Amino acid sequence: MQVGLVGWRGMVGSVLMQRMSAEKDFDEITPSFFSTSQAGQSAVPMGRAEVVLYDANNLNQLSEMDVIISCQGGDYTKRVHGPLRESGWSGYWIDAASTLRMTSDAVIILDPINGSDIDVALGSGKKDFIGGNCTTSLMMLAMHGLFQEGLIDWISTMTYQAASGAGAQNMRELIQQMGSIYDAAENELTLSSGQILNIDALVLDRMRAHDFPTEHFGAPLAGSLIPWIDSDMGNGQSKEEWKAQAETNKILRREENPIAIEGICVRVGAMRCHSQALTFKLSKSVSESEVENILNQANDWVSVVPNEKASTISMLSPTNVTRTLNVPIGRIRKLSLADNVYSAFTVGDQLLWGAAEPLRRMLRILIDREE
Repeated sequence: MQVGLVGWRGMVGSVLMQRMSAEKDFDEITPSFFSTSQAGQSAVPMGRAEVVLYDANNLNQLSEMDVIISCQGGDYTKRVHGPLRESGWSGYWIDAASTLRMTSDAVIILDPINGSDIDVALGSGKKDFIGGNCTTSLMMLAMHGLFQEGLIDWISTMTYQAASGAGAQNMRELIQQMGSIYDAAENELTLSSGQILNIDALVLDRMRAHDFPTEHFGAPLAGSLIPWIDSDMGNGQSKEEWKAQAETNKILRREENPIAIEGICVRVGAMRCHSQALTFKLSKSVSESEVENILNQANDWVSVVPNEKASTISMLSPTNVTRTLNVPIGRIRKLSLADNVYSAFTVGDQLLWGAAEPLRRMLRILIDREE
């Protein structure tokens, strides 16, 4: 199988390469590495043999691939996908960008949940398979059991999304902001007599300074937060918030009878991993222990964390979950707000299950079908 990789040196692409190497996926394919800016130059992808890079804008070169995996971003997809299809290319397009997610011919891929639908789509000749929104995919994996049992009436999800969700330059900027804040307060911090209100004032002055590094975020994130992610939908909702309901119901094939999913998406000063506080209503009264049991058995990656302080602090944090495929969920409790309303809190690495892993697993599905 000839597989073309585009955007493989970016953040999501690099994580994808690591996972493909770890799972020995490269042993099953003939990979070609494409570049939008360095075509014809040599490269050594992830310690593999030296290769010459193909031109990611050359439709003829792209059309030689059986599968193209793009982590290059939405602008690239908009520029290349349509003309490539119009040229007659009938290979499989696997994409991390959101551009094609909601088109009628595309399937949003999250195979632990919709693997059977992916098989049906392949059997019917579908060729575009698109990774879902990171927070949506992580929420669905965590809540898989309740979706599977048809128990969910509605969900309110309040997200706490890491800098990495905005890109590599944003991760760098967060560290720069942290360093800038420390530099401003360092002298006072080293004094045993340093007063916390003086330190607080120094930090605030630095964060409000005109030269504080905010080029990518547009505002301070270190020591603060940004309660808006993605574009304005014009109704007070951000596009990131809109995606939760739209994509969840497409994955579940419930567009005609959608589950209501609302919330607010917030950027926080975590480096990696998105966290979500969930409030949800079930269609019937279920004990907390039964909810935990349903969730715990849904897939191989979700795990229920007991709703007590020590376990919650140690296990439900980005620090614990980063660079793993684990999707822990805890703080499960039946609330007193209304009948059958519950709470939960979940964390997942959005660069893995939220981005790279569904793409890798989709390629694996295609490989297995060839065999």
